[in-house]
Amino acid sequence: MAGIRRIVTGNNAQGLGVIASDTVFEPQPVTGGIASFAKLWTTDQSPADNTDEFDGALRKTGLTCPGGTVLRFVDFAPGKASPMHKTNSIDYGIVLSGAIELQLDGGVRTRLKPGDVVIQRGTNHAWANMSVGWSRMVFVLIAAEPLGDGTGVTP
Repeated sequence: MAGIRRIVTGNNAQGLGVIASDTVFEPQPVTGGIASFAKLWTTDQSPADNTDEFDGALRKTGLTCPGGTVLRFVDFAPGKASPMHKTNSIDYGIVLSGAIELQLDGGVRTRLKPGDVVIQRGTNHAWANMSVGWSRMVFVLIAAEPLGDGTGVTP
């Protein structure tokens, strides 16, 4: 799939808005090629510090950032599914292209189309691409308190 253009704003010495960077990110293969990730931004705290000049895409994180947030695009290969996993976060997942199936460990399967939004609240889940081509979702992951035994996914 195509790269993702990221524009980051900032403020100059006079306090006026400027474009701090304009970059294209190419998703990188993960989990044996069944998906590709492009991490576009993170924060290490919430609320975030808008005076921090650090490029959040460079912050070392796993799937989530404890105490902070992660913005990630995920491209799913045709006919492939992710492993069942959960994270210590609340995730806003938005389908941009393709047909994706959300699978929960309780057996529930829900088919999603472009424009559909999933609010993922610490449940054990997997994603399956039901399309003949690649599918793309964007996720905003916000750190949350662990549920139950506190386990999450490894990075």
